[in-house]
Amino acid sequence: MSSERGCANYESGTDYTMELGSFRFRFSADDFAERVEHAATQLGFLRGGALDQEDLDDLVNLAAHGEVTRPSSHLAAHVAEHAESLVGGDDDLVHWIRKLVFRGAWLDQQVKDGWLDPVFDESGFTYRAAEQGEPVVMLARTPDFSSLAYRGTRSG
Repeated sequence: MSSERGCANYESGTDYTMELGSFRFRFSADDFAERVEHAATQLGFLRGGALDQEDLDDLVNLAAHGEVTRPSSHLAAHVAEHAESLVGGDDDLVHWIRKLVFRGAWLDQQVKDGWLDPVFDESGFTYRAAEQGEPVVMLARTPDFSSLAYRGTRSG
């Protein structure tokens, strides 16, 4: 375990970097893309099957840069069409995707450092403090973007 609880930085690669306070998390391209897609799904923004590569590339670009710099997909067109509701402001889609990516990496680092133990049941993963065994309560609720969901162009 690291000597200071929660101060270790997560790293799976060097393609993307996120910083918050004293934390610096670095991600490989594949890890970041997987986390971004999962976060967008958790928020209700993605529904209806797997994203094609162009959609995924533009979603990753949106999460990493706050905009789709070179739109090349149906997802980018969908985001542009609903930009007033999805992008800009303090609680927009980009903010929440980044927050969930960061939260997931932070939890992974806490498990790796031995501070948390993951517990899996029918409802998914929960966490317990490694030393006391007490459940870790996740209080922060996330917004629901399902009314603006992107359904993808591929099924499956």
